[in-house]
Amino acid sequence: MTLLYYDYLFQEHDTGEHPENAGRLATVMRRLNFLGLDALCHRPTWEPASIQQLRLVHTADHIQAVRSLCERGGGAIDEDTVVSLRSYDAATLGAGAVVDAVQRVVAGEDKTAFCLIRPPGHHATCDQAMGFCLFNNIAIGARVATQTLGLEHVMIVDFDVHHGNGTQDIFYADPRVSFLSMHRSPLYPYSGTEDETGLGEASGMTINLPIQFGTSAEIQRQRFRDAMFSLAEKNAPQLLLVSAGFDSHRLDPIGSLGLSSEDFTLITQDIVEVAKQYTGGRVVSVLEGGYNPHALAESVSNHLETLMEEG
Repeated sequence: MTLLYYDYLFQEHDTGEHPENAGRLATVMRRLNFLGLDALCHRPTWEPASIQQLRLVHTADHIQAVRSLCERGGGAIDEDTVVSLRSYDAATLGAGAVVDAVQRVVAGEDKTAFCLIRPPGHHATCDQAMGFCLFNNIAIGARVATQTLGLEHVMIVDFDVHHGNGTQDIFYADPRVSFLSMHRSPLYPYSGTEDETGLGEASGMTINLPIQFGTSAEIQRQRFRDAMFSLAEKNAPQLLLVSAGFDSHRLDPIGSLGLSSEDFTLITQDIVEVAKQYTGGRVVSVLEGGYNPHALAESVSNHLETLMEEG
């Protein structure tokens, strides 16, 4: 059975008319309920990420800065990233969902998990919130897997239309975590070139696939599949983490790389195939972007259903 993480508190991260708003998750949950998918998943209870867990990735100053701004009622961190009174609570609960999912999947309670959370995380660096992201949820999960649970290697794959610059930066010199990002280029945050491959002992642990607008969906899927298998063969990961951004959808107002909802089914099938071959089927997927609510809901339901069927 697949683990599904969602809590109404995520909707209390109030961003107003911002593209990354509470309506995203509400629309997704309505579709999952309509299809009956949520009832077929294991819906655990969990705790927010602790300060100690956040500190596996983030500086104390960064954590306190986010918390203090929220306690003062919120405001803008930068031109893209805003918080409200409950944003810190939502962000720590979201990070906690990833921690709990990693712990349960590694322990063998379930093989696959999907964290339907917000705010997203893959742009956040160790000391900076940016690009709608406060804490790097998937990086915290990876650090729990390697530093707390003792896994020798974890692989993160990211198919959000934007480069996962925060995740790359956090693990760029860490040989225990490999990272693959397929993203539109040029596009915010204007990083993720092919020559960014890792540093020191982690050289070759990072693969970037910058995609130009107009590249066919078939070519995108094949490049992502080939890179996943190549990285997994090199590093033999024990856990596969997925930054699942659906803003490559052709209807997305921010990104778009021309993908359809069905393309995300096919991408997820490839992810599960890699996991079956290298990680014993263990996959934890974490929501990142996707800003057309109806396209997001359809894509997420396809992604989740594939995890449920294949996992």
